[in-house]
Amino acid sequence: MKARRYLVLMTLLAGIVLLAGNIAAQKLLAGARLDFTEGKLYTLSDATRVTLRDLAEPVDITYVYSRRVGQEYPAIQAHAARVRELLAAYAAASGGNVRVREIDPKPFSEAEDEALAAGISAIPAAGNDPLYFGIIGRNTIDDLRLIPFLAPERETTLEYDLTRMIARLDNPEPPKVGILSSLAGMKALGGESGYTVLQDIGRSFTVEQIPEDFRSLPDADVLLVAHPGVLTARQEWLIDQFILREGRAIFVVDPAAKTALSGSFFSATDSLARSSLGRLGGAWGVELAPQAVADAANALTVPVEAFGGGIEELAHPLFVGVPAETMSQDDPITADLMRVVNFGAPGALLAPAVSAGLTFAPLITTGPSPSYIDPARAARDMGPDEVLQSYMTEPEPLVIAARLTGNLASAFPAGAPAMDEPADDSEIEAARAEAAALPGHVSASQTPAEIVIIADADFLADDFYVVPGSGLVVADNGALLLNALDALAGRGELSRLRSRAASLRPMDRIETMRERAEAQYFRQQSTLEARLSTAQARLAELQSVASGEGFFAGDPEAELTPDERAELSALREDILTIRAGLRDIERDYRREIDALEATLKAINIWGGPLLVMLAGVLVWRRQARKQQAVT
Repeated sequence: MKARRYLVLMTLLAGIVLLAGNIAAQKLLAGARLDFTEGKLYTLSDATRVTLRDLAEPVDITYVYSRRVGQEYPAIQAHAARVRELLAAYAAASGGNVRVREIDPKPFSEAEDEALAAGISAIPAAGNDPLYFGIIGRNTIDDLRLIPFLAPERETTLEYDLTRMIARLDNPEPPKVGILSSLAGMKALGGESGYTVLQDIGRSFTVEQIPEDFRSLPDADVLLVAHPGVLTARQEWLIDQFILREGRAIFVVDPAAKTALSGSFFSATDSLARSSLGRLGGAWGVELAPQAVADAANALTVPVEAFGGGIEELAHPLFVGVPAETMSQDDPITADLMRVVNFGAPGALLAPAVSAGLTFAPLITTGPSPSYIDPARAARDMGPDEVLQSYMTEPEPLVIAARLTGNLASAFPAGAPAMDEPADDSEIEAARAEAAALPGHVSASQTPAEIVIIADADFLADDFYVVPGSGLVVADNGALLLNALDALAGRGELSRLRSRAASLRPMDRIETMRERAEAQYFRQQSTLEARLSTAQARLAELQSVASGEGFFAGDPEAELTPDERAELSALREDILTIRAGLRDIERDYRREIDALEATLKAINIWGGPLLVMLAGVLVWRRQARKQQAVT
């Protein structure tokens, strides 16, 4: 066989082998990948794999994305690729139980009709066509679950949202949470004034709001008591009996709840700002310290009114940001949090004599040198300087959040207290009938207790972890509470998904350059602008004096003294110099960043070719040496 024909035949065979290998690899190695990203963005968590493995029936996922409209928004386009890759990983890991398809709802198409009929949001875009970007999930009995819009700012909870959707389709009945709270933001589910964390609870659980004058508790999987008002003995007994029977509760209490005082009168401080564990805590051997807590080691930087006017950023010890790495790594509630949790004048949980059979495990603690602060002052506007003047260092960290587990004894050993008589006589008969329908008193746990206690109510408020207007979450406040609900509702494995890393990572060196340049730029700019404003005001004053209407009206500077004329000339030169300085500052603002950008472009454009050339030179020299050695 001639060499030329042999070469052609081998090339064809190599192409056939390569094509067959690719086809075989797609079948045999589907879903196989090496994930070198820092946050393991493309690796499904163990919780997701367990959920996919345990699916009883197939789940159909329809990915709805307007490709052409999405290309006009880089953030949407990047997030769409991330969602597509994650769905492919779900399909590969599910063994065929998750079936994924993608539709592009172009105007007046059947795909658009399908998206609208399911409830996917049509988001107005810059052009005439809307943006559709969501997920439709269905099971074999045609139950429907939606993510109406895949907001890029919720990327950190993307895997959680998808896994929760699939779990709900496999088991459609969500756990029920009963919420008792005096905070307005925790009572407005679906309303504009409702906290973001409450809306997130509503998406994950069936929520039943409990009125503050309750005479019975709902049949719920978990009871959430968030900064309750003053409870009667009968109401405390109802909570006590719920915990003894069901065993699952979360208590959020606070000695100085700043958010509870919004719009209140100063005289209402004690009653509104303070909540406690009451008689229940006494029976458990756990109590809330009467003072608020300041923590200089974890103080957050907050805007503070400066002396003489203006706003400056200062570290405020009453606003505490506890880093994720200092929280308990043994409990799923906190083990997988990745960001700080922000608190405002939190309290401290004390467990000097925990009842026998109970375990008190701290979840979140302060830094090494906290201090107690008067709660009445802490609840109001107390500046950083005032806090530091009152700072008395404690010898050990204080506990802000903890888990209490074990078998409980009733806080009411003598039995049920007398029924609370309604204020309205017409309701007395109904109240008595309701009381008669309650189950009998139990004196000890029928189900081992799992209780989470958090000594701060302010961490629930949006102001502490959500950027106003954008909905961007910057701390794991909401994830902490939702993890606790997931863990107590029997779905603790899902709590590990709530705080995944974001795929968009900042360029730290660029950000450092920008911050340094901005600090210098704004400082110089403000100085020059102040000088320019002063010079222009003085110039206007001299020009008004010069614009006389007398004998020298034709000469604008005739009525000025020689000193004033010299000052006027100097002011004009100074104004020109200041304006030139401002232009120089604006030009220099991006000098370092532009230089780094030019360097990176040069490396990207010329680095590859130069390396190839270098490799070619090395190969050529090696061949040349071999030829010389042969000859």
